[in-house]
Amino acid sequence: MNLWNEAWDATPPAAGGPRTWKVSELTREIRARLDALGRVQVEGEVVELKTAASGHVYFALRDLDARLSCTIWKSAVAAAIRFDLKEGAQVVAHGKLDVYPPRGTYSLNVSRLEPAGLGTKLAQLEELKRRLAEQGWFERHRPLPDLPRVIGLVTSRSGAALQDFLRTRSARWPLYPLRFAHTSVQGPGAAAEIAAAIERLDASGVDVICVVRGGGSLEDLWAFNELPVLEALRRASVPVVSGVGHETDTTLADLVADVRAHTPTDAAQRTIPERARLVEALERAKGHLARAVDSVLEARERRLERAGRIHALARGALHAAGARAERAANRLGAQAPGARLARLVAQVERAGPRLAAAARAALESRERRLVRAAPRLALAGARALESRAQRTALAARALHAVSPFRVLERGYSITRKATSGAAVRSGAELVPGEAIETLFAAGSALSRVEASLARRPGETQDR
Repeated sequence: MNLWNEAWDATPPAAGGPRTWKVSELTREIRARLDALGRVQVEGEVVELKTAASGHVYFALRDLDARLSCTIWKSAVAAAIRFDLKEGAQVVAHGKLDVYPPRGTYSLNVSRLEPAGLGTKLAQLEELKRRLAEQGWFERHRPLPDLPRVIGLVTSRSGAALQDFLRTRSARWPLYPLRFAHTSVQGPGAAAEIAAAIERLDASGVDVICVVRGGGSLEDLWAFNELPVLEALRRASVPVVSGVGHETDTTLADLVADVRAHTPTDAAQRTIPERARLVEALERAKGHLARAVDSVLEARERRLERAGRIHALARGALHAAGARAERAANRLGAQAPGARLARLVAQVERAGPRLAAAARAALESRERRLVRAAPRLALAGARALESRAQRTALAARALHAVSPFRVLERGYSITRKATSGAAVRSGAELVPGEAIETLFAAGSALSRVEASLARRPGETQDR
């Protein structure tokens, strides 16, 4: 190897011939030269694969001309091997070369393994990511509806993601309207199936679409990096939530979707409303509306009372003025000579009708204003009550539309255990001979299990 030649060339030969190395010195020199290579990646065929009792993984890489011993320490196994590693697999190993002085051997300490050819795919993925970013595919973030009528769900019926989503729905709003489209989520042809499922749900009239899948290796999630899925997400007419893999997994589907959820459970929490919280909000709104209506009515009553007091005060002022005029006339008639007295009496008599007419006119004006104001006040109160009653009725209809009892009226039923009352979600929860209760839209029925199946009759296991 050139490495040995470089090691010997590093020390000039002594006058009498080449330098004589101690074994440990030469080994240290070789280790230093190997360390200088830094991280390397080596492609070859996996042979002699074994896992030690300690948890370390040992194997060798070989090609037609050479072989290289490889080690994956126990602490690095989970991060290094993200696929099914088998004898004969063609892989690319990433790591650093190390020397074992007691045996004078060297090996590769592997930090990451990937199937041969994955590096090319990753380069293509980065190029696609760059191109889509330039075209603005990652910038659309449409808001999710607060109360979607129907939620679309794209995943595999055999995966854990579906069960996680349904479990979250049961906790937040049991039997919330959900339209499910089954599809393969990995393997050849999965991308085309996922894209078709998204398009079917979009055409069916759902308000939001959730695309979910459980965690896995990069190869398992690869379908969500392929262009057919990305184009289907881009064409969707409603907001799309991507809940693919775990929080640390990121696919191009996560970037193209309107909302990225960390997990399928997170996707369900972001789209399914929390029924208890909405009911509580409606109760609070109902209380606010009742208090507002009471406040408006009380204000109108106080204004009517003030208007009545003003009317009474005006009548009192008119009577007081008439009494004063009469007393003045009596005093003048008793003190003045006849001609003067007659003149003053005539003046008082002339002033009396004018004063009375003015008082009556003022009273009539105020009465007319009160009469005109009363219908308006009553109409305003009635309109306020009617508006709030309509809003309350709309909210009640919205709740009724998504009520579980409406689902029962369409012919569905709920089955629960007769002893505990727990809802039955799978045939695997029942045992032969167990008593169950079936609830219908009207009435219920008690029965006993003869046999239980984990799947529906005739249904086959999906990929």
